[in-house]
Amino acid sequence: MNKKQAAIIVTLSALIVCMGLLATRLNNPLYVQGDGEKSAISLKNNEKDKVGVNSNYFVEAKMARDNKNAQTLQDLKIIMEDKNISQEQRDKTAEQYVSLSMASTHENKVELNLQAKGYEDVVCLVNDDRATVIVKAKEKLTDKQTKEIQSVVISETKIKNVEIQEME
Repeated sequence: MNKKQAAIIVTLSALIVCMGLLATRLNNPLYVQGDGEKSAISLKNNEKDKVGVNSNYFVEAKMARDNKNAQTLQDLKIIMEDKNISQEQRDKTAEQYVSLSMASTHENKVELNLQAKGYEDVVCLVNDDRATVIVKAKEKLTDKQTKEIQSVVISETKIKNVEIQEME
């Protein structure tokens, strides 16, 4: 096992742990089985009624991001394993794979750290040299809160270009 493979395994393990924490945090079953129990669809509809549409935005945004990342990682892995592709192209693909894996890990760490600091709902999106953080806020964020969010993003991702969006 070389260093790249070890890094990929560690990154994927971290993603699995983060997704487990996210699932535990949400505390909503994805699938419900059995007679007389609510279906997943009715749970989703009841959730909208109780919590509001904006709370679903954060859940859906995280799920969409994670699904897109998982699909992209799978596609990159297929390319890396293809024997008909040059070694140079496989190396570039491996770099993209590691970069995307690290971005996913950073996104999850930023979200967990900000939730630990008291922010109710947070979505973080990391793209190469830019990080976008969407925060649920009932009121406009103060300068102190903005600096706190930027500090967390910079410490976790080393990205200084941080865009913060507020959502009610």
